[in-house]
Amino acid sequence: MNAGKRVVVTGATGNVGTSVVAALSEDPRISSVLGLARRLPGWSPPKTDWAAVDLREEGTDLVRHFEGADAVIHLAWAFQPTHDPVATWRTNVLGSLQVYRDVSAAGVPVLIHASSVGAYSPGPKDRTVDETWPTHGWPGAAYTREKAYLERVLDGFEARHPGVRVVRMRPAFLFKEESGSEQRRIFAGRFVPGQLAGPRTIPVVPDIPGLRFQALHTDDAAQAYRLAVVKEVSGAFNLAAEPALDARRLAELLDARVVRLPRPAIRAALAAGWGLRLIPASPQLFDAVLRVPMLDCTRAREELGWRPRRTSLEAVEEMLDGMRHGAGMDTAPLTGRRAS
Repeated sequence: MNAGKRVVVTGATGNVGTSVVAALSEDPRISSVLGLARRLPGWSPPKTDWAAVDLREEGTDLVRHFEGADAVIHLAWAFQPTHDPVATWRTNVLGSLQVYRDVSAAGVPVLIHASSVGAYSPGPKDRTVDETWPTHGWPGAAYTREKAYLERVLDGFEARHPGVRVVRMRPAFLFKEESGSEQRRIFAGRFVPGQLAGPRTIPVVPDIPGLRFQALHTDDAAQAYRLAVVKEVSGAFNLAAEPALDARRLAELLDARVVRLPRPAIRAALAAGWGLRLIPASPQLFDAVLRVPMLDCTRAREELGWRPRRTSLEAVEEMLDGMRHGAGMDTAPLTGRRAS
């Protein structure tokens, strides 16, 4: 009987990482999982070991962790500080370059990279696009700029290392209950009470031109990463659940009214809050969200055999419930805190 696969996961304690580690640990074809994170967690599923690694530190030696691995899943990503794009570039871009170099140096045969819908160039809202849509991002936002830049880096990596099977996951927005506290901190900030994130507590949902996007439960995205380890696939895969979300659907979820508002007014309010450091989400990220295309997930269904088990509405509802109740996990990024 062949030995199971050994998988290393960077960024293993965050929203996506915890779901990916859990999914891998449940697959009998996976013999062991090594989770890499800046701070070691109290949580650990079966077949999982941990090591402390900080990709912000130049020259971090990953080869010793990667040697003997059958696959590396690279998830590590920093959303903040949004006011310091040099800091996020250091972690997200320079840290990723180190991961790719050390994957090659350690002779790892499979690299699975967490890209994003944010890597795509602005696209249509009235139809879906497949993985051939250009990946130049939205240049104004650090997140989309960094995701797009890494797509170009991976183009070069694949050309130089044809023996490495490279997979790029491009999911829509990812939510689960346990990430509620983290996502409140990242996008809304500490001044926004989590109790506001629920039915009948938000009276109106703004109907803004371009506000149409897709979402996915993080656990469902994790299954796609798991399948990419055990199946001989390569290339990019769009990941999203139905239905697409807009002001009307969000208003139904929140039992709120839809109010048509001009985009400039909303953006000006976000820019003021961000400029005063009251909210961490930048107005440039708002610009990017309004421009991301709708994803066609046919390739993931046909080549990975992947289908989400939850709807996009269920994923968002879970996350909002997590915000309200301060949900989390025993990892540093997902620490649950009841908002006051």
